[in-house]
Amino acid sequence: MKIIVIYKSKTGFTKRYAQWIAEELKCDMVSYEKVSAASIAEYDCVIYGGGIYAGKIGGLKKIKPLLANKPKTKFIVFATGATPSAAEEVINTTWKVNFTEEELEEVPHFYMQSGLSYEKMGFFDRLMMKAFSKMLSKKEDKSTEEVGTQLAIIRSHDISSKEFIEPIVKFVRLQR
Repeated sequence: MKIIVIYKSKTGFTKRYAQWIAEELKCDMVSYEKVSAASIAEYDCVIYGGGIYAGKIGGLKKIKPLLANKPKTKFIVFATGATPSAAEEVINTTWKVNFTEEELEEVPHFYMQSGLSYEKMGFFDRLMMKAFSKMLSKKEDKSTEEVGTQLAIIRSHDISSKEFIEPIVKFVRLQR
């Protein structure tokens, strides 16, 4: 099975995970900016990774149509973000926002907690994160997930770990 890992990364976390996955699976890797339908035509498995920004997986809308005419190609998605992995409700909402009901059943998807880098964010992204943080700080009766999210976005941090790729790597190896 010929595999490619495609990624979109604004602050470097998703790229790091893509590199780890590609190294572990000994496969090709490319930035989503360089991808076209023709460039991925030879692959049997496409693994796509993007960071989560305002609930959307970066670049996913561009990648999905490239695979529309390749029903035999295995499509797998991973998302990275600052949301704690334990915040399952928040992560499940992200999946529902980014996939149709049918895609949720057909497209294997994985979440990998990474971190937050205000230093590498653009002005607009920093502004949005600070506004979200402020909104959470003013909210009364926060859920456990909201408290965790609030703590996770206060400042830059990096908790990405190679161990977080294990579920996706195991899944892909079982497909071979």
